[in-house]
Amino acid sequence: MKSIFDLVSKDCSKIVTKTYSTSFSMATKMLASSIRQDIYNIYGFVRLADEIVDSFHDYPKEELFVKFESDLETAIKNKISLNPILNAFQYTYHKCKIDRKLVDAFMDSMRLDLHKKNYETEAEYKNYIYGSADVVGLMCLKVFVNGNQEKYDGLKDFAMALGSAFQKVNFLRDLKADYDGLNRTYFPNTDLENLDETAKQQIINDIESDFSEGLKGIKMLPLEAKFGVFMAYRYYSQLLKKLKKTPALEIKNTRIRVPNYKKIELLTRSYVKYHLNLL
Repeated sequence: MKSIFDLVSKDCSKIVTKTYSTSFSMATKMLASSIRQDIYNIYGFVRLADEIVDSFHDYPKEELFVKFESDLETAIKNKISLNPILNAFQYTYHKCKIDRKLVDAFMDSMRLDLHKKNYETEAEYKNYIYGSADVVGLMCLKVFVNGNQEKYDGLKDFAMALGSAFQKVNFLRDLKADYDGLNRTYFPNTDLENLDETAKQQIINDIESDFSEGLKGIKMLPLEAKFGVFMAYRYYSQLLKKLKKTPALEIKNTRIRVPNYKKIELLTRSYVKYHLNLL
C-alpha cells in the first residue's frame, strides 16, 4: 500500500534528522506536532544533498549529485519517488506550496561545493549563503505559515536573516574542517592562514546583525513554530558566545561545540522565557 511506503518515507526523514543533528532534532521536537514531520522532510532532503558534496569523497560525487538532481525532478513531477527521502520531501513541497525557485537555488549552491573552493567577493559569498541557508529557512517558513502567502511575505526577510546567521555560525565553527578537510574557504577577504581578532570580530558583528533581525521574525511566528525556532536561535547564539570567547587562532585549529548538558540547560531556560512571555 502506498500509505505504508509514505509512512516509511517520513520515518526515514525523521531518522536522518535525529542521527545527523541532535541540536536540530531537539529544536524540531519543540514544534507543534502538526508541522514537525514536514520539517523532518525538509531536513532529510537538504542533508542528503549536503552529504553527497561534503562526505562521499571515495565515490563519484558529481555523478551521484546529477542522479540525485534527476530523481528530485522526477519526484516533484510525479509526486512519488522510490528514494524515501525524496518521497517525503515532495509531499511537503506540494502540501506547503514551496516555491520551486527555492529548491533550485539550494541545489545550485550544493553544486558549487563540488568544485568551488574560494569565495573571493561579497557577492559570491552572499549568493552561496542564500542558496545553502536562506532558502532552507524560507522552505521551513512555508511550513510554519501553512502556505499562507501573505504571512510568508511578511516574515520572509526575517527568515532569511536567521538562516544567514545560522550558516555563518556554521562557517566559523567549521573553519578547520572546511579548510583542512575540504580545502574550502567561505569568508571573502579573510586570510585564514593568519586569522586575527579583528577579522574574527568583523565576522561576529555581521552574524549578530543577522541574529537581531532574525529574532524580530521569531516573535511574529505562529504559535506552532515559535518555541522550536526560538530554541534553534538560542542554541546558535550559545555557539556564537563560545566562538567570541575563543581566540582566533584556536578557532582555526579546533571545532567549538555545545555539550549535551548545556543543550538541556538551554532548553529549560528557553522554555521558561517562552512561557513567561519574555520572548
